[in-house]
Order: sequence, then C-alpha cells, then structure tokens
Amino acid sequence: MAAAGPGAAGAARVSSGRDLSCVPEVAGALAAVARQGFDFLCLPLFHPRHRREFALEPARDRPGPQTRSDLLLSGRAFLLPLTQAENPNLARVLCAHLHTGHHSAMFWVRVPLLAPEDVRDDLVGNEPAPEGGSEGAAEEKTWLWWHNFRTLCDYNKRVGVALEVGPDLPSGAAIDRWLGEPVKAAFLPTSVFLTNKKGFPVLSRLHQRLLCRLLKLEVQVVVTGAPRHGGKPLGSYLQYLEHLGQHRPPPSAYELFARGYEDYLQSPLQPLMDNLESQTYEVFEKDPIKYSQYQQAIYKCLLDRVPEEEKDTNVQVVMVLGAGRGPLVNATLRAARQAGRRVRLYAVEKNPNAVVTLESWQYEEWGAQVTVVPRDMREWRAPEGADLVVSELLGSFADNELSPECLDGAQHCLKADGVSIPRAYTSFLAPISSSKLYNEVRACRERDRDPEAQFEMPYVVRLHNFHQLAPPQPCFSFQHPNPDPTQDNSRYRRLSFRVGVNTVLHGFAGYFETSLYGDITLSIRPETHSPGMFSWFPIFFPIKQPLAVRAGEEVSVAFWRCATPKKVWYEWAVTAPACSALHNPTGRSYTIGL
Repeated sequence: MAAAGPGAAGAARVSSGRDLSCVPEVAGALAAVARQGFDFLCLPLFHPRHRREFALEPARDRPGPQTRSDLLLSGRAFLLPLTQAENPNLARVLCAHLHTGHHSAMFWVRVPLLAPEDVRDDLVGNEPAPEGGSEGAAEEKTWLWWHNFRTLCDYNKRVGVALEVGPDLPSGAAIDRWLGEPVKAAFLPTSVFLTNKKGFPVLSRLHQRLLCRLLKLEVQVVVTGAPRHGGKPLGSYLQYLEHLGQHRPPPSAYELFARGYEDYLQSPLQPLMDNLESQTYEVFEKDPIKYSQYQQAIYKCLLDRVPEEEKDTNVQVVMVLGAGRGPLVNATLRAARQAGRRVRLYAVEKNPNAVVTLESWQYEEWGAQVTVVPRDMREWRAPEGADLVVSELLGSFADNELSPECLDGAQHCLKADGVSIPRAYTSFLAPISSSKLYNEVRACRERDRDPEAQFEMPYVVRLHNFHQLAPPQPCFSFQHPNPDPTQDNSRYRRLSFRVGVNTVLHGFAGYFETSLYGDITLSIRPETHSPGMFSWFPIFFPIKQPLAVRAGEEVSVAFWRCATPKKVWYEWAVTAPACSALHNPTGRSYTIGL
C-alpha cells in the first residue's frame, strides 16, 4: 500500500490522510479526499483480487501493467503490515530493495498497538490495560514484532513505524516505549471515536493524550473506516483532529528556543582549546533564567559577607573568571546595587575577541570599578585575594567544559574564607532508547577515522524522539573551593538502573545540577529543570551496539572521567545485562584539551 499526497499540509496543522481499501481511479480519489479536507491518501498498490486477476491463467497472459502508473503519486511512503512475530523473508526482500532500489522512498511498517487476538471485550470507556504483565503480555507482542523486524533491517533510517490505534490502549510504560521509535503515522479507525452530546465524534481522554504525544513527533494521522456517528460526514472527524491539534498546550520558552534542534547532534564546546565565536556568546546571553539566578546568588552572598553597618566601608573583591562578553559582570553590578554593597571587580577572559567587548563595556559603562584582565585564569597572578569568584564554565554534563580544572587552577586567587559561585555541581546519567539518535550517530562516520569512532564521543542534543528507561542517577560531583586541590579530578562510578519494560538500550543521557549559593540552583535534570532556562541541552553518550533489555532487568554502566595534565576524556562500558565493549579507551576517539 502507498501513501500519496495531493498537497503538503501546513506546519501548524494536523497532517491527516484517508485510507481506502479499493481505489478504482487514482486521480479521482485524490481529488475526492482533498475536497474532504485530507492531505494525502493511502491506497493499495495492487487490486485486492490481484492473485485471481493477474497471477492465474488465463489472466496472467493478458497484456498490460499489473499495477497503476506512479505518475500521479508525488511523495510516497510504502506501507508494510506486520501480522506476526517472525518476518525474516519480508525483511530480506525489503533490505534487497533498500540497497538496490530508489534511495528516497520511505517504508512505514504498520504495527497494531495491541495484537488483534489480545484485544479485550470487557473494557469500559477506553480504560487502559493493566500496568506491568509478563513477557507474553499483549502490549509486549507487537513491539517485539517491530523490534525484531527493524533489527533484521539493520535500523535502516528509511524504515519507520505506523501505529494502528485500537479501542484498547496499552499501559503508559508501553506507550512511552513507542515514543522512542521512529513513529511516522498513526492509523485511527472511526470505530475508536466516542459520540458527544451533540452527536459529534470525539476521543476518550486516554486517546486524546496518546494522540497529542504522537503529534509532538509530527506524526501523520490516517483515518480509516466509514463514518459512524449520527450521519456526520468524514469532515467532522477532521475538524475534531484539528481542534485537538490547535488546543495542545503552548510550547514552553525552552521548546521555542529548541525548535529545529530536536535530535540534532552537536559536538560539545571546548572553550579552553577554542575561542568561542560572538554568535555563541549571544545565544547564551539570551537565557532569561540563568543570569537572574546568578544575580540572586551574588546578592545573597554579598548580604551574608557584609553586615549592614559595614556596607559603606567594606569593599568586596569579586573576580569573574571566564567573563565572556560580560553578562556575569553586569549581573554582579546589579546584585551589588540590589544589596546596597560595594564591590571591586576583575573580569578575567582569555578569548581576545571577547576581551574587545569587555574593554568596550569598561570604557563606556563600567569605569574604574571593573578591571579587564586578558589572561587565562589559571596563569594569572592576582594583585589581591578575592572574596568571591564567579564563573559559568559548566557544560551539559557539568564538568565536560573543564570547570573543575579551571577553578582549581584559579583557586590561588581566592581568600581563605572566599566563596565560589557555583559552589558545587553534579552530573547525572539515565539509560535511553532512541532509534533516531542511534541512526544519527551512525551517520557521523568520517572517512579518516576509525569506523566506530563516532560511537566513542558524546553529543549535545535536544532529546526529542527518545524513551528514558529509568530516572537519572548522580554520577560525578565537584565542589569549590576544592577542599583537596592536590587530588586530580579523575573519577569512577558504576550505576545500575531497573528497567520496567522490554526495550533496547542505545546509550545514556547526561544532565547536571548545580548549587550556586545557598538555596539558589540551576538544573537541566528533567525532574528539577530550571523553568524557562535554555542555555544547556542534555548530552548523549552512545553505545556501539544496541542492547536488548528485558522487563525487570538491570542496566549497569561503568563510567570513568580520566584526567592528565594535558587532556580529559570519558570512558564508558555497559556491564549488565550483557557487557559492551569499552568505549573511548585512552581517549582514542575523543578528548577535551586543557
């Protein structure tokens, strides 16, 4: 069966299509579904009676094509139904075509959310199936059909999944798992709609919630079956779908900022080795939350360090280490005015491009209150000790931009009772499943590098089409001032996560939390994410081979942070439920230069 579109849907709309089991004439059918408001049509490639009409004598020898011309069909996806657990022959035929046929066609594997023989007839009001269940539970079957099939197809990125939604829905955990798959379409039969008081078709709360989550992945909706609600036309189903699409919760500031970056892999910044560009600074400076939190932390610190009776005589020495283009300098000056305390500032920055901006600020705005120091903080010998050092050297995994090494190297600038903002930070790891990210990493292969080097480095990424298999756990922690500056910043941690559903592991998501001062914090960990903050996306540590995990099993990972005088790198390996290869040994594929 092929899906073909008469025209592209608007970006803000729900892209919807019509599934017809028999189409005598394609052009007329396309025009008819377009008049009804649909964006595309699903139709059989071959006549339903193809075997009788074309495969048997005497019809077999009849001249003419066995199927229709493709001149009427523009963008296409081919739909392949899965109806059983074992499909090696189908996978082999598809793989042969993928490697020899047209390289732009997409294939959507049509899979029911629940196998037909497992749909129960004792449900009331579209209630969900019970949570949990054994390996042979209904909700496990069809996901395993899909997982086995896409594994046989070697995770080919042209093979997506089209989910058939029935009246019964699987558990929330099973639905979460599907959200980590390359879901392209959802088949919605008219029979799953309920009838409201006015006789119009509507979906149950659970079906609404499912559809809204799928629409976040830009899934296309295919309506199947005949109208069956009080004589209402098919257009009433479309109107309801449009209503759902328009009344989804508005995107957050973070989602608006991240639009277009979903699942887009980026190399983590290395500000010690590379001087950041002005555009990079500009992006970070637009964050509405980070600098207000820094200002509040500095404000509280100044109040704690300077009693009211000393506010006119006590001048606090503040050093902004890694001042960039000056946002933390401005936050410090605002905090000092807010607290009614006096400060003397040093803006230390090694990037000569940013120093030009700092000197312009100093000349035009700051005056003698701020001294610009164009030096590496680790090498600078300060003329006086600092009461407070302020920095924003954190990366998506907390320490991956070498904040520990930088602040330890500058600790000699701090008075014995001096304060560092941030005071401490911790990285977090969580196992995730994401076919999309696995394929994105696989596509990063470079000709002059080891064939699997792309799997031995982390990526900053706005996680979108993924399933987190367990809550994040703390990995590495650092505090400043460092109570033992003689100890290096190497770390080792082994973490174990209990997984609740049959799934497949593709890697680990990394997050961080930081305590700036007192109770003032910043976080990108999902459970505690600072609302509206977008300065950091999560980080992703891939694994070379997807690892099947059964419900109830533990995923264990060993993680190392290795530090030498010249570079820092991470190594990682899965140790349960099976062992993976050690990733990035000796920093052979990825290091962070000091």
